[in-house]
Amino acid sequence: MNHLLYGLAANEKLPTELVERLIAIADAEVAAHLAVRADLSRAQAVALAARVEESAVHLAYEGRLTAADIDPWARPDAALALLDQGMGRPEWARLFAADPVVEHREKLAACPGLPPDVVEVLIADTDIRVVAEVALWAAPDVAARLAEHPHAAVRRAAAANEATPPPVLAALISGEGLPPVQRCPVCDREEPPFVHAPDCPRRDCDLLPGASCDGSHESAVHDLLSAALRNPGTPTEAVIGFVDHPSLLLRRALAARRDLPPESYARLAADPDPGVRADVAENPAIDGTLIRALAGDDSHDVRRQLAHHPDIPLDVLTRLARGTRIGGALLPRIAAASGAEIEKLACSPDPAVRMLVAQRRDLPPEIRDVLATDPDAKVVKSVAPHSGLSEAQLRAMVDRHGVRVLAKVATNPDATPALLEELTRHEPPVPKALREVARHPNATASALLACLGAEQARFLAAGHPALPPQAIANLLTGTGTGTGPDLRVAEQAAANPSLPHTAMRALLAPPPAG
Repeated sequence: MNHLLYGLAANEKLPTELVERLIAIADAEVAAHLAVRADLSRAQAVALAARVEESAVHLAYEGRLTAADIDPWARPDAALALLDQGMGRPEWARLFAADPVVEHREKLAACPGLPPDVVEVLIADTDIRVVAEVALWAAPDVAARLAEHPHAAVRRAAAANEATPPPVLAALISGEGLPPVQRCPVCDREEPPFVHAPDCPRRDCDLLPGASCDGSHESAVHDLLSAALRNPGTPTEAVIGFVDHPSLLLRRALAARRDLPPESYARLAADPDPGVRADVAENPAIDGTLIRALAGDDSHDVRRQLAHHPDIPLDVLTRLARGTRIGGALLPRIAAASGAEIEKLACSPDPAVRMLVAQRRDLPPEIRDVLATDPDAKVVKSVAPHSGLSEAQLRAMVDRHGVRVLAKVATNPDATPALLEELTRHEPPVPKALREVARHPNATASALLACLGAEQARFLAAGHPALPPQAIANLLTGTGTGTGPDLRVAEQAAANPSLPHTAMRALLAPPPAG
């Protein structure tokens, strides 16, 4: 029955007394559902935390518990969750800085606004994971200090910290002015030279496949460089030398930066790896000349990423649309197109171009209506979800294009109850259309009952508030299915806000005596 209790715990219409009864019998899964209820009171949150210890962390992050509700000795995870949100007590930070559990100290190190004395204690921690966590989130002065740490993992964390001063980030790349690295995660565990096998059989080993150290800490230094290259605070002049680096990961990190000179982007656009070129293609910092050059790339992924560039010229985009599977998303350049550009695109003789503009949901009515009668089903599918279309227009789409547009018509916010019912009776049935009907706010009881017969739509229909109460009750037990209850569907039915209160009470055992 637990799956039904999970659903009840998420039911927004569950009466207060039943919420409290559920708290009294909750396990960890039920508590997780209860912890995110919008109507959970502070008293109920305290009771839930007392019932299920694990829920205290969820409740703390949801803002349902305060420092007054938490004993840090009894609930360290919850106390750390409050510290993480800046809502804990300063004395808690000092308590956890001396905690023998390293995971607690590591979690503390990521918390904002720690007292300076606590930061100093954490910097001196004997476990390098704690010190690295400090470096990842530290203020500029502390991050600069930790950039000189002898362990590569700490320096790598400082390289990823966007608060680390730019000159320090440049030094982490060049090594100039910094003492040499003495240790890394590999030589902490193994005697160099060592290369970690991809098929390492040790279950307690957390080294990445291929991690290596020959005394120069090469894999750890590579990770440090990758972090620094991805850090937007790293000065441009410190990174441009990596354009032709043999490491693919470093070149990809560089290709995503937005501060390179044009000649660097041009060299990366000629990279032999299509992943690097694709990263360049979607980078908003490249200019029109490079965009036009990349439009002729032989990699489909590069051209698809280029289509999503916000500044791609429309003539380039329309050319790409003819030979590249761009997908159904609204492209940034189309979203920013002017009224005159929209009108021109909508009149294009190429259906792939008309499909692009049909994805906009703010089209002028006259353009929307023309696209709604387009002879190409792909264009009609794109415009079908647009609000403002009449029932007659939506029916006409179905009459002309049938199963090809049914699902998109079912997503239209103005689809009438009668039309939705009609879509569920279409022959042959269209599973995607039934799924959309099952989640549509205008769906009627009749339409939802039809959706229950489709495996792909049953789960959605089970939670729809317009589903008749008896049908909801049947889903709880699997009555009439011939196969017994589907647990996911039954859980969704228990979460249905139209589930009668009598049925809710029947699912819960009486409160514990005494």
